[in-house]
Amino acid sequence: MKRLLCFVVALAASLFALWYFITVPVFFVSSPESYQPMASAVTLRRHVRTLSEELPPRSEDADELAASADYIRAQFQLHTDRVEEQPYGVWGIEYQNISAKFGPDDDNGAVIVIGAHYDAFKGLPGADDNASGVAGLLELARLFAAQPPPIQVELVAYALEEPPYFRTDDMGSFHHGQSLREKGAEVRLMICLEMIGYFSDQAGSQRYPLARLNTLYPDKANFIAVVSNLGGHSDVRALKTGMLQATPLPVESMIGPAFLSGVDFSDHINYWYHDYPAVMVTDTAFYRNPAYHTDQDTWDTLDYERMAMVVDGVFNGVSKLL
Repeated sequence: MKRLLCFVVALAASLFALWYFITVPVFFVSSPESYQPMASAVTLRRHVRTLSEELPPRSEDADELAASADYIRAQFQLHTDRVEEQPYGVWGIEYQNISAKFGPDDDNGAVIVIGAHYDAFKGLPGADDNASGVAGLLELARLFAAQPPPIQVELVAYALEEPPYFRTDDMGSFHHGQSLREKGAEVRLMICLEMIGYFSDQAGSQRYPLARLNTLYPDKANFIAVVSNLGGHSDVRALKTGMLQATPLPVESMIGPAFLSGVDFSDHINYWYHDYPAVMVTDTAFYRNPAYHTDQDTWDTLDYERMAMVVDGVFNGVSKLL
């Protein structure tokens, strides 16, 4: 009987430790009793609609994609004069990342990178994927201009995340991560905004890469997720804490091996490759949004009030990383 009891206790302790490691729970952190948005849902909607409907398709066609790059550059320039282009070539064709810096003007100090890709799969509307992430970047630019961070924050819009470029060194984020590594930059954390606009309160609207995860996470797609690899536990906890403290939006988190489906499905993969810590902030893409990589991924399907909460959460979460 004593052996059985010891086995049960040991098993329970092991399961608790596994749950604790995978889900990164945050205890004794409460959401604000009253929430006044800093990010503007109206502005986010305008950015997403412009990128997904009014500008040329955000395909791999360099001329078409350049129109979005011009729009992003112009929006960044409303909030800072430290806007840069990073051109790079793919088969003789030039593409470009667009970045904006806030906080100390010291490229030798620590930096937090927040990035999102601005191309869309096969030139589809790509409102959630990933005009939503880019809109988040543009609103963060406004917020950081108003309240400059104590360490440098670099916001980066990347070219060429979508197939056939994904997992190749033609991705804009690969070139950006490589440039940071070559100059020996100290990256405190890279935060990837990958689809942050689709939410649902319907039961069964959320799915997961493994069926057993259904027992650990909600079945309603009413939360935003923070995801990282096995080395990202402390960064996920810090960012999640700041996000939870900022808004009423539920925040879930997951630590998993990079080979687990979904864990590395965006630009943060290239910062891991260059030995930098990175996390993804996501609505979980095709695990909830039925319009993923279809012509139904349009601006009018997104929830801009909750998207504003994501932006406010990330903005506040940066303070927990310092």
